[in-house]
Amino acid sequence: MEHVKPQPVLSGVFEYRGEPSQSTNFSETQCGASSPQTPEPFHAVERRERRGLFLGSGRSIAAAGPGGAVICYVLMATVISSVISCLGEMTALMPVNAPVMEFPRRFLDRGVGFAVGWMYWFAYAVIAADELVAVTSTVKFRYDDGTTFLSWKVGENVDPAVWMSLFLVIVVCVNMFPVKYFGELEYIFGCIKLTFITMLIVMMLILDIMTPRSNAYYKTPIGTKYWDSPYSFFTKVYHVKNSDGDLQRNINGALGTFLGVWTTCVKGLFAYVGMDIVAATAAESKALANAESMKMAARKISLRIITLYIFAVLTASFVVPSDHPFINGGGQSVGAKSIFIIAVVEAGLPSAAHFFNAVFVFSSFTCAINSLYVASRVLHTLAIRDQTGPEFITRRLRQCRSGVPIRAVLVTGFVMLIGYMGRTGTLGERLDELASNCTVSFLIVYAIICATYLNFFKTLNDFKLYGNTSESQAASYDRNHPRYPYKSHGQWVKAAYGMTACIILLIFNGVGSFLEDPFNANKFVASYIGIPVFFLLILGYKIRKHGFNISHWRAERSDDLRNTVQVASVKRKGRLEFPDEGFTMDNARELAAWLWVWVK
Repeated sequence: MEHVKPQPVLSGVFEYRGEPSQSTNFSETQCGASSPQTPEPFHAVERRERRGLFLGSGRSIAAAGPGGAVICYVLMATVISSVISCLGEMTALMPVNAPVMEFPRRFLDRGVGFAVGWMYWFAYAVIAADELVAVTSTVKFRYDDGTTFLSWKVGENVDPAVWMSLFLVIVVCVNMFPVKYFGELEYIFGCIKLTFITMLIVMMLILDIMTPRSNAYYKTPIGTKYWDSPYSFFTKVYHVKNSDGDLQRNINGALGTFLGVWTTCVKGLFAYVGMDIVAATAAESKALANAESMKMAARKISLRIITLYIFAVLTASFVVPSDHPFINGGGQSVGAKSIFIIAVVEAGLPSAAHFFNAVFVFSSFTCAINSLYVASRVLHTLAIRDQTGPEFITRRLRQCRSGVPIRAVLVTGFVMLIGYMGRTGTLGERLDELASNCTVSFLIVYAIICATYLNFFKTLNDFKLYGNTSESQAASYDRNHPRYPYKSHGQWVKAAYGMTACIILLIFNGVGSFLEDPFNANKFVASYIGIPVFFLLILGYKIRKHGFNISHWRAERSDDLRNTVQVASVKRKGRLEFPDEGFTMDNARELAAWLWVWVK
């Protein structure tokens, strides 16, 4: 069996107070449809923003109805949870640099790992630029529904390029921090965003059941009004719009309902894009001195982030109707289209709208920081694997200072300059299509992660049955062994489900281009160009390594299971085991400690 050298690890380490999951990426700048009413700089962000949670959930509710949107978010949560579980188990056993590209390289094919690495780097670099464009657009806040007028003059009066330049410099500088301080900063950012989402859920629930304020737009508690007749669980009409946002036709009945739910499913999955960052920090996280840290990180992603997303959409659907004009293409700014801002304005709390929009700016800004971090680490790992071109370039990309691959950060930051394309209409549309293609690329990456896990699962069984290993080492290959870091029950079924779901979403994500009249070639290319690019990258790798000797283009993988980690303590982290019978102080302390492990 062929093996590769052990993966090098960056010199710096994060010093998290908790698991790596604390620096969760809440993606806010995903792409979607747009309204053409007043052309403005960075107008293309209006389309992308509608796929995020804060600014995109309203669009989802408008397209699928309140119940349909919640169901879509639940279904996509199961898909992303399956992907994170696959990635989490492999990373918990073998914490490596850029696991999203390294594990396919080990367990599928080196060419696949090469292709995934470059697609993953470029996707995160473009998303980082897209997040900065979102910041500039969110700063330009204006809300005017005829009753309430809100505006940020500083955003409207300052050229968006100024904001783009300012935040780009800050994002690059933050990524230059030694990883010890960067990790602490990201931990704080993650806590702020988690707290804000929790506050949103509670506030939406209170607004739904409380007696309205004197200046509210309604006089009685809302309750389930927007789920009852004449509203409905699902939206029964699907609106076909062209690239400019002009309505072409309506599709009614069961087909219209299905199309609304389907497009919302695609947008819902893109709202979760970026949660794979939980594994990207593995090689640099000091918390991984405890082999179960990745287990806790992956499980907290599922139990905390995904659950909060679902409850945020659910509670928001109670307080704003699915036919509200601002979530159906109206509104004067990106922030005005947020269902959460609409809710507080109509509840008579316009000051809260300013606060919410400020947090949306902060969220997009920190997402740009996270995206640049992941992209730079992937580029650094590609350089370590001699897959970044000429030696004089590769040698520089390998270099680190205080654990930071500075040149990889700068190169990725240079790519982020494409964010300036958003200043004009035509180039803004091209940036929108590029960002759309990059988010679609994540479907390919996630499908590959699940396929990788299936072969990893088979490799574990083969090593356990036939491997010539010591008894202590064999514990690393036995998922039922007490020292195995992270085992998720039925994980191979989850992997098969996640892979199948991602492939189906990938194949049919561009259905909207076929519904427009005439056929929207640009949207079609943006939806599917990632597929031939993926195979061309694999082909390029094979040609570079083996020339045109096709007989040598077979799968090249090492199935490398060396350098695994094991659980040192008998007591498993996150498991509640009472030391005594009945109610005692020791049991109370154990319960408090268990709650703290899951909450912190």
